[in-house]
Amino acid sequence: MAIWHGFVSAAVYNAVVGITGTYAPYKWNERGPAKASPEAAAVTAAHHVLLTCFPASRAGLDTAYAASLDKIPAGPAKDRGVAFGERAAAHLMELREGDGRFADVPFTMPPAPGVWRPTAPARLPFIDTWLGRLRPLLLTSPGQFRPGPPPALPSARYARDVNEAKSMGAKTGSGRTARQTETALFFGGNLLVQVQSALRDHAARHRLGIAETARLFAAANTAAADAAITAWDSKLQYGFWRPVTAIQLAGTDGNPATEADPQWEPLLVTPPHPEYISGHATVAGAVMRAVTGVLGTSRVDLDVPSETTGTTRHYEYADQLNADMIDARVFGGIHLRTSDITGCRAGDRIGSWALAHYFRPLGPGDVRASARPAGPGVTDRPNCPGGDAGNAP
Repeated sequence: MAIWHGFVSAAVYNAVVGITGTYAPYKWNERGPAKASPEAAAVTAAHHVLLTCFPASRAGLDTAYAASLDKIPAGPAKDRGVAFGERAAAHLMELREGDGRFADVPFTMPPAPGVWRPTAPARLPFIDTWLGRLRPLLLTSPGQFRPGPPPALPSARYARDVNEAKSMGAKTGSGRTARQTETALFFGGNLLVQVQSALRDHAARHRLGIAETARLFAAANTAAADAAITAWDSKLQYGFWRPVTAIQLAGTDGNPATEADPQWEPLLVTPPHPEYISGHATVAGAVMRAVTGVLGTSRVDLDVPSETTGTTRHYEYADQLNADMIDARVFGGIHLRTSDITGCRAGDRIGSWALAHYFRPLGPGDVRASARPAGPGVTDRPNCPGGDAGNAP
C-alpha cells in the first residue's frame, strides 16, 4: 500500500539529507554527523520503519538489512550512519502516532440508485475505509483536494461514461483492440510496485546520487500516499456505484440514454470500494507531478514493468503514462472516464502542493523547510490529458 512506501521513503530521505545537507528534511530540523555514511543511514532507516510496521516479518527484514550493511565498509562513518538512520526512523514513526491507521470507519450509505454496494464475485465490503480518514503525510487534511461530486445520474455525461464502459470495458464482446486490452491488463496489478521499479531504473540509468535518489522516491511516494488518502476520502464522501452495478441496474438510474444489461461483466475484477474517484488514476497523477517537479521537466523517461502482462512500457512524458492509466481503468470495466480524469487532476494538484512545501534544495548551513522552491517550473506540457471532466478539480 502507498502508505508504507511513503513512510519508508520519508524516513530514508531524512536519514540521507540530514547528512548531505542538500535538501530540506521532511518535518525535521535535525542534522546528522558530517562524516556519517548516508548509505548506512538509509538502509537503517528503511529497516527500522518496516520492522516497526511489520514486526512479524522480522526474520526476512533482518536478513535483508544485514546483507545491505555488509556492502558498506566498517568504520566510524558506518556506525554514525546507522545511529542517525535509527533516529530518522524513530522520528518518522513518532510523527505518525495516532494518525488513524486501522480505525473503525463505517460506510453507512444504504443501497440506492447511484450508491455503491458490494460487487461480484466475492461481494466484499468496502475495504480500508480508514484510509479516507487517515492523517496525510503532506496535506493538511484528507479532504484538502476533494473534487466535486460525480456526474448526476440523469446527465448526458453520466450516460456517455456508462455507455463507454459498457462497450469498451466488457469481459466479452467489447469494442477494444488488442492493444487496449493489453493496456487494461498492464495497469491491472500493483501500481506501487510498478512505480518503485520504474524509479529505481530511472535513478540507475541517469546516475542519480544518493540524495537525489532519496528525494525522488520521497516526493513520489509521499505524494502517492496522500493521493490514496484523497481518493478514499472521495469514495467515502460520495459512495458512487461501480460500472458493473450501474450497467446491470441501468433501468433504475432514471436516464433514458442508458440501458440495463443484467449479465454484463467487466474485464477486470472490480475492487471492493466505490468508483469515484479512481485510486489508480489519482496516485499516478500525483506521482507523475512529483517526478516532473523533482526532475524539472515533463520528460520523465520511465521504463514501467507489469507483472500482469510480463511486458515493459517506455514513457517519455508524464502525460503519456497518465493517458494510458485513464484508458486502462475504463477498458478494464472498473471505472468511468470522468472518475479517472478527475482523479488524475486531483493527483496533479497534490503533487504540485507537495513540492511547493517539501523536499526543497538548501544552501550551505540552511535547514529551513521554506528555504527555496523545489525546482524549476514544469511548463513544457501538461501532465494530465485534456478533456471535459465535469467536476474535475
